[in-house]
Amino acid sequence: MSYAENLFFGASPEIHKRARELRKQMTPAEKALWNILRNKAFSGLKFRRQHPIKRYIVDFYCHEQKLVIELDGSIHDEFNQSEYDKGRTTELEELGLKVIRFRNEEVFDGIDDVLKMISQYLSPSDFTKSEENHSS
Repeated sequence: MSYAENLFFGASPEIHKRARELRKQMTPAEKALWNILRNKAFSGLKFRRQHPIKRYIVDFYCHEQKLVIELDGSIHDEFNQSEYDKGRTTELEELGLKVIRFRNEEVFDGIDDVLKMISQYLSPSDFTKSEENHSS
């Protein structure tokens, strides 16, 4: 499997195009978290935003850690959306990815807690780097 196939898990050109569009329309919560994750500023890890994986576009993805971060607004409280999210998470986990979800309010009201939770999904050496970077 090539690097691109491994990175995108066979996402179609249409999914890539839609992801590019979504990068221009990020929600306020996505923008807030992206300001912390971008440019390897968090744990020295490369995060990608609005990243195509298979038939999905995930909010944030760290390929090195196989970590997907999703931010959910109030629409995710609706039953049909909630069921879709569960299936999507299961399918992503079947690809060997870790999926973590946060509510938009958590990003706005408790970003330090969000970052601590993300750190728990990283290997111990990355957690140390994360703590050093965030506390300085």
